[in-house]
Amino acid sequence: MTSTYGDRLSAAVARRGSLCVGIDPHPAILKAWGLSVDAAGLERCARGMVEALGETVAVFKPQSAFFEAHGAAGIAVLERTLADIAASSALSLLDVKRGDIGSTMDAYAAAYLTDGSPLAADAITLSPYLGVGALSGAIDQAVSQGRGVYVLALTSNPEGRELQNAQLSDGRPVAQLIIDQVSECNQGSGLGSVGLVVGATVGRTGLDFSRVNGSILAPGYGVQGAGPDDLIEVFGPAAPLVLPATSRQVMSAGPDPTDLQAEARSILGAIKSALAVG
Repeated sequence: MTSTYGDRLSAAVARRGSLCVGIDPHPAILKAWGLSVDAAGLERCARGMVEALGETVAVFKPQSAFFEAHGAAGIAVLERTLADIAASSALSLLDVKRGDIGSTMDAYAAAYLTDGSPLAADAITLSPYLGVGALSGAIDQAVSQGRGVYVLALTSNPEGRELQNAQLSDGRPVAQLIIDQVSECNQGSGLGSVGLVVGATVGRTGLDFSRVNGSILAPGYGVQGAGPDDLIEVFGPAAPLVLPATSRQVMSAGPDPTDLQAEARSILGAIKSALAVG
């Protein structure tokens, strides 16, 4: 790949709007779609999402766990789903939340961020709680391969608040430390390749996103409670950097492709209106 992830993401969002659709084929969704809860049902659901929306949305976010749950057959479906996303000219953001040190982090990077790997995605999610510096192998690999990473900063689950809002000796919360360290990775011009994950449901936080210069993945849009106005409340002036993510809101409209497309377009319209006003 010759262009950076930030450049490719910017181009995709300019063409299709800022929406990331999660592919979370958990058993309840498979059953609601009238599919079997096995690798065959998984494949019809996941690849059906891409077939229906591949020309509509900028980014797909497969959740690796739902594929891993079906063993080798599920991983094979994930490989084919990632290939479908690439063929659709959308971007793939594989939600794996990996985080480790040394050679283990390098091995994750080889699996998910290296040209030629069957599990290579345009970007992946990373957990920084062994230190943002421990992610350097994955970050360096992503940048060298024209791919991206999203580092968890402030998640919407209640269990994360105590740790992520804990104050450091300089008064900053841990989440701000992560934001600041990620910002240092994006010093060049144009949108950087290192992004953040900040839940769209966290409300007004007082966090400073002014130096991020990278994409901000905002899960929680739709069924989980966040709406267009929350994008402005949570992110303020950084809202144009935000990539709202929704899974169940769209997937629950399936399996009919026309219904999936209508739901995605409705969400895209609401996001565009909110960002224009904001």
